[in-house]
Amino acid sequence: MSEPKGATESTRRTLKAADAELPGENDDAESAGRGFVGGPESLVIRDSDGGVVWDMGAYGFLRDSGAEPPDTVHPSLWRHARIDTRPGLYEVADGVFQVRGYDVSNMTLVEGERGVIVVDPLISVECARAALELYYEHRGERPVTSVVYSHSHGDHFGGVRGVLDRADGEVPIWAPERFLIEAVSENVLAGYAMMRRGGFMFGNFLERSPRGQLGSGIGWTISDGNFSLAPPTDEVTRTGQAEDLDGVRFVFQLVPETEAPAELNFHLPDRRALYVAETATHTHHNVLTLRGAQVRDALGWSKYLNETIELFADESDVVFHGHHWPTWGRAELVDFLKAHRDLYRYVHDQTLRLMNKGLTPTEIAAKVELPPSAAEHWSCRGYYGTVSHNVRAVYQRYLGFFDGVPAHLDPVPPVEAARGYVDLAGGFDPMLTKARAAFERGDYRWAAELAHHLVFADPERAEARELEADALEQLGYQSESAIWRNYLLTGALELRDGVQEIREVIAAGRDVARNLPVDMVFDAMGSRLNGPRATGKVLVVNWDFTDIGERWVMTVENAALSTVEGKLDDDADVTISLTRDALDALILGGPGAAAKKYVTRQIKLSGNRRKLVELLSLFEEPDLKFDVVTP
Repeated sequence: MSEPKGATESTRRTLKAADAELPGENDDAESAGRGFVGGPESLVIRDSDGGVVWDMGAYGFLRDSGAEPPDTVHPSLWRHARIDTRPGLYEVADGVFQVRGYDVSNMTLVEGERGVIVVDPLISVECARAALELYYEHRGERPVTSVVYSHSHGDHFGGVRGVLDRADGEVPIWAPERFLIEAVSENVLAGYAMMRRGGFMFGNFLERSPRGQLGSGIGWTISDGNFSLAPPTDEVTRTGQAEDLDGVRFVFQLVPETEAPAELNFHLPDRRALYVAETATHTHHNVLTLRGAQVRDALGWSKYLNETIELFADESDVVFHGHHWPTWGRAELVDFLKAHRDLYRYVHDQTLRLMNKGLTPTEIAAKVELPPSAAEHWSCRGYYGTVSHNVRAVYQRYLGFFDGVPAHLDPVPPVEAARGYVDLAGGFDPMLTKARAAFERGDYRWAAELAHHLVFADPERAEARELEADALEQLGYQSESAIWRNYLLTGALELRDGVQEIREVIAAGRDVARNLPVDMVFDAMGSRLNGPRATGKVLVVNWDFTDIGERWVMTVENAALSTVEGKLDDDADVTISLTRDALDALILGGPGAAAKKYVTRQIKLSGNRRKLVELLSLFEEPDLKFDVVTP
């Protein structure tokens, strides 16, 4: 792997100027350490085969280094990354604890009358199990009596099997309404593209160092253990819904389409503690994440936070969340929640104001800046989301991808455009000279733009790839956002060394696959249908599920797949009788020989068997190693 380069003089000047404009210090570091009960000095979590799934020791350089930032890290991001580096168990309120530093997210434990209620059990089974063992080490063993999922993102439910094996029999699992459908749907149809882009966003292949990855703005990185899902047994369907969980009163607030499509906050009135999931953390969050997702509702986000204040602030002494550290004190937590309420409202309203004056997304992103009241509030700064990409997300939610400029209605494809720009510049070498001149004067955005065209015009020319890598690297060093930094530095890495080896996660965990509705599996099949290959073909296939009583007719016609539920077609080419598990093995894959053997035993065919073979031949596997920085 190529060694990262150092900061240029221009980058050092830029970061020095940024340092001079930062707000005065506050008590974040003290708050992050408050309530520490105990934990390891360094932490490595392994799976049953001895493989490392989580390594906090890799971030030891953050604690071992001084407060003075290196010249390859934005001073604000350096401060933020160093605040919460101690993995351990922390007391938030009477009988309320959090395990931090055992995954990208926090696991919350609320002590009840008989045992403990686990909230948001991390991503990986191994990490959740280790977090629970840490709690037991300091608080004594007690059974898990309930589980609460705050929202439908995997870092808040994927480790659940690691805590359920310490449950006292079957336990209730609470979640916001539509949790299951949102949890299994977000990453299914576009899962491979999201996974590839997520590798850029979280800096999966970067060295943990001042010249590489030093976190993700909401935590460290994504753990690499086994992912699981236990379906909810109980739903929160309305704001104000109160439930007794193991003798502890929970009052819920539904906050859908904020940070996740299905999400809730909750208040513990007897503990005077307020959990706000990810609607307010110590960073400006994403309205549209760089890995890709559906655009979130910035206006609704702001209004829900206003409702949170009205409902719960007067009865709370602490606010805490699924990432970062709590805020104590009634006045302090109100200030914190108001700052985030107004942050999302400002981004929303200013985007709409300028959009209605005719500005395009790129123009709005260049114009909108945080007001001083937000910029001076450390928790509103863009360590994860940024004003630049969030205003473009708000624009997309209202007007879509098209910026309204006629010349952009049917743009020239990237490679063709790149060759045109190179020709316009007088050839490859004159354009390369211009790009180098931009780099030398510290105009790294323009240098990257020009070098990008050169790479797409002729990806074999190493000097253009290296120049673009150099420009992206300096932009990464200058970025206050951890995920922008990771994305830019990963781009530089791949320009220099090519696409890194990627370990594919099969079907995002078998628990998730088993909870996919049949129609969603069929939709995923449709997204893999090779249209040109299917052109001219007409196939009708019956699917008869013997264990769940569902019947479906699948048709491939006009190069598209469609399905009808509730019947079988008497004239179908082939009828497949099978179990739901056999569908997973047939379509979602698994250990090759074992899956094929299982399918052979579990399905029965009637009709023209060759038509099933023909149908399956029309689908293609997604490419988890597709090119991003080269054509």
